[in-house]
Amino acid sequence: MKFNIKNNSVSKRLAFAALSVLVLSQGCKKSFLEVDPQGKPQATEFWKNQEDASKAVNAMYANLRSWENTAFAPIAIESMGSDEAEKGSIPSDAPFHNNFDNFTATSTEGQLKDFWKGQYQNINLANQILGNVPGINMDATLKSKYLAEAKFVRAYSYFRLVRAFGDVPLRLSLPKDASEYNLPRTPKAQVWAAIETDLSEAAAVLPPTNVTADIGRITRGAALALHAKVSMYQQKWDQVLALTNTVMGMGYSLFPSFEGTFRIPNENNSESVFEIQAQLVQSIADASSSQYSQVQGVAGVNWGGWGFNIPTQALVDAFETDDPRMNATIIFRGETTPQGDVIPATGANPMYNQKSYVPSSYFVNGFNQGADQNVRVIRYAEVLLMNAEAANELNDPAKAKLSLNAVRLRARQGNPLILADVTTSDKVLLRTAIWHERQVELAMEFDRYFDVIRQGRALAIFGPKGWKANKNEVWPIPADEIDLSAGVLTQNQGYN
Repeated sequence: MKFNIKNNSVSKRLAFAALSVLVLSQGCKKSFLEVDPQGKPQATEFWKNQEDASKAVNAMYANLRSWENTAFAPIAIESMGSDEAEKGSIPSDAPFHNNFDNFTATSTEGQLKDFWKGQYQNINLANQILGNVPGINMDATLKSKYLAEAKFVRAYSYFRLVRAFGDVPLRLSLPKDASEYNLPRTPKAQVWAAIETDLSEAAAVLPPTNVTADIGRITRGAALALHAKVSMYQQKWDQVLALTNTVMGMGYSLFPSFEGTFRIPNENNSESVFEIQAQLVQSIADASSSQYSQVQGVAGVNWGGWGFNIPTQALVDAFETDDPRMNATIIFRGETTPQGDVIPATGANPMYNQKSYVPSSYFVNGFNQGADQNVRVIRYAEVLLMNAEAANELNDPAKAKLSLNAVRLRARQGNPLILADVTTSDKVLLRTAIWHERQVELAMEFDRYFDVIRQGRALAIFGPKGWKANKNEVWPIPADEIDLSAGVLTQNQGYN
């Protein structure tokens, strides 16, 4: 059972009424300030007691599954540029995704604005908690936990921002007055440092595991694992190794079935380090808001979805012969899924993302297809692969192979004739093997694009699609944000 951030449409509205008074996005956006106060508490009436703090934290969690955080914008920014995914659907539907696939996206693309908005809304909610909850007279342990959860969410959103845009405005406290709304971009090194500070402070407070009532809440393992990933992007290999070693001693384990780990009955399982929680709640339609699976679902069936963000043939070709993960990652046209759904043999798209798939048995007419599906953000498999990469970079091939081969062992599902252990101790060959394992293990999980960039291989792999060095390492800053800032924000190199 997941903790109760599902039935929170009322608390979310209450929290947003109070929390939207201050703008975290760098221009003073009028739309953020136009909050209908009718039936909602004024900011002066909020932040009075423990219940208010809980509502605010629930609103922060709920925003993580918003359209801007899990649907079209992340597909564009975090998936389309890679070699593993392409637009999908029909050619005339949302063709702007192609601009991210072929690197012709300009600063006026709406998905850039949405992605920026989604992350700064998360940061806004986190900063409101961090600025107001300390003054509430409430249970001290719960207060510390709420503040740590807010620091994690702020760090997670800044991680997504800095790898997408590079230098971004850094706000770590509530603005005192209007003169502090409009911030310039902060050098990315400072943003990385702030992320690490938040994650270190969060990990020092958060519980290693959750009691049943709190399943799905952020834990110490999540903070340590995200910190390891942040360190990996900065090539701080000693730190990556130390952090992943700690997480590996916290009781996580690979779920026996690779395919099963992505199914609804197995959410928040032993492999889950951090998942964005989502659920279809028939009694509260507003809480059934996640469209993560809907936009990627099988097109042409009422229980499926819109058919966007589909796998490519390049991804199919990346899997080794008989790797079970291929059929657990990709739904092919004409197949029958393990849950018994027959996929139409004809249609616009030859493949769909199976990791976001929600079986037809969960479909409820009148609700988003796939509203039940959590978003897997960090799995223990990735912790093992980060550990392997760090160990190899630090010249410990034995440890690297131990972690790498643990992932392959689970993948082969007991079949000794496939996915043999990696045996090489050559640093370059082992690095290539680890990078390949990340490609097939984490496929369609919105990591491949930035993974390849941090590895320094983007020109070789994405160049044929139009990727250009010294430009496409980052996306353009949204034009609307530059306009709203009256030029305080500057554009990334190579974009207008």
